[in-house]
Amino acid sequence: MSISIQEISSEKILALFLGNKLLMGVIDIYNTVSLSLIKPNTNIRQFGNSQRPIYSIEGNPRRFRTMASSTIPVDQVSKGKQQLTGDSFIRPHLRKLSPYQPILPFEVLSTKLGRKPEDIIKLDANENPYGPPPEVLEALGSLKFPYIYPDPESRQLRAALAEDSGLESKYILVGCGCDELIDLIMRCVLDPGDKIVDCPPTFTMYEFDAGVNAAEVIKVPRNSDFSLNVELIADVVEQEKPKCIFLTSPNNPDGSIISDEVLLKILDLPILVVLDEAYIEFSGIESKMKWVKKYDNLIVLRTFSKRAGLAGIRVGYGAFPLSIIEYLWRAKQPYNVSVAAEVAACSALQNATYLEEVKEALVKERDRLFKLLNEVPFLKPYPSYSNFILCEVTSGMDAKKLKDDLAQMGVMVRHYNKKELKGYIRVTAGKPEQTDILMECLKRLY
Repeated sequence: MSISIQEISSEKILALFLGNKLLMGVIDIYNTVSLSLIKPNTNIRQFGNSQRPIYSIEGNPRRFRTMASSTIPVDQVSKGKQQLTGDSFIRPHLRKLSPYQPILPFEVLSTKLGRKPEDIIKLDANENPYGPPPEVLEALGSLKFPYIYPDPESRQLRAALAEDSGLESKYILVGCGCDELIDLIMRCVLDPGDKIVDCPPTFTMYEFDAGVNAAEVIKVPRNSDFSLNVELIADVVEQEKPKCIFLTSPNNPDGSIISDEVLLKILDLPILVVLDEAYIEFSGIESKMKWVKKYDNLIVLRTFSKRAGLAGIRVGYGAFPLSIIEYLWRAKQPYNVSVAAEVAACSALQNATYLEEVKEALVKERDRLFKLLNEVPFLKPYPSYSNFILCEVTSGMDAKKLKDDLAQMGVMVRHYNKKELKGYIRVTAGKPEQTDILMECLKRLY
């Protein structure tokens, strides 16, 4: 039987081919060439109570393309018997998702505390207080083509990163911060219902992005010294068959590192290992970026936020095995790295001396801060390989109240709502004068 597109209405097409389901997707109809109706397609799964078969269309496949079907019955849409609300269109798992809790920006803090931004000692977000090299500000102030779309492949920046890291640019992909790359990895790797391994306490973006992508999070808590429980990780991988594990070295929030021995044990498991090295420059150990050439189940993430003081510009990058990066190139947004971001990152890499001097200054101040915090009677600081120090709040002092008291004095530190960290604060290593003000404020509390 041949049916001409001109002879049948769109409503009849929907009813004929989709039963009581409303098609939601893309329909391409070129010309008015006849299409042929064929037998029910038994290879397509149908969800819901309806037992009606779903029909497909024979002919030029470009003329009629469909995507996922809606769960809204046709009669509700056409007859308007039931008024729809906006959230009915949102995916069910997202309606249950808790929003990510970011650090308040300077402007909001200024209003909340009644202080000028420059009068706030901000030690709560591990930002680099020295900012980027002067070349960055000069380059941003003289952008030539901000009205032209950026290079989708960030070629200039990837070439500069290849020279900086010693890893060829074909292994490198750049993103709008590492956060974008974490989400991109999950979108490429995880189907809804797949599992990831998370090792709390750690960077909470892994758990958040897993929720966005409808994945299940299997938590393998760290040991009391914040080291990884490798044996339990191995058991979970064997029993639960998760697809990937996210690890941070140095770990946020405690600053511990993962030894080569431990990392090799985890790489030997049948799981994709995503190693986040956002703070690697402060650790004194070499990045594992080059390892992706040997291990097909390893991804290494880096950022310009800490090292180069570009947290507000949003530039992250990753090293990927060639067998994986091919698919991330296909799935990433084409213009994800702005012209300003690429210019800023390239300019920062041109002044390696500045980056090294700032790193050394922050490491020196971190070590000084640790010694000073160790003298506070109600704080127990943990040794750190990063640009921050985690402190257990002891002697009956309430960690949340301590954070609030310091905020009233214009000093911001990080406190967590997570149960495993309720009794802790995290302090960023800043400039020496910032450390001095922090210590003065702490002394007022004992």
